[in-house]
Amino acid sequence: MAGSQDMFDAIVMADERFHGEGYQEGYEEGSSLGIIEGRQYGTLHGAKIGSEIGCYQGFAIAWKCLLHSCATEKDSRKMKVLESLIGMIQRFPYDDPTYDKLHEDLDRIRGKFKQLCSLLNVQPDFKISAEGSGLSF
Repeated sequence: MAGSQDMFDAIVMADERFHGEGYQEGYEEGSSLGIIEGRQYGTLHGAKIGSEIGCYQGFAIAWKCLLHSCATEKDSRKMKVLESLIGMIQRFPYDDPTYDKLHEDLDRIRGKFKQLCSLLNVQPDFKISAEGSGLSF
């Protein structure tokens, strides 16, 4: 009688056991796929941010060379803003994806870039596309 009782328990509990096993398998597979998808997402958005910062840095260095060669008294404010932008870019935490103020610092860099463009009387258009990114004027 005890053997038949165990057999009925196995049949009755099969649904619950298979549900638990299926849940565990799905959870493990979802976790590994989530890690892969997260890396792809992070790589894509990290590359976009890096490209944007790189364009700002190239712009700033080019203008620094231009203003340094013909520096006048009225260009001193432009140079201060330019040096500030370059400093912000150099301090930007490229290697730390867990940095909690990353977007705040990026917004400050964007603001400083816009301020510099205003002082230089330049209307840039930063674009990210499939072919690459860049500034156009």
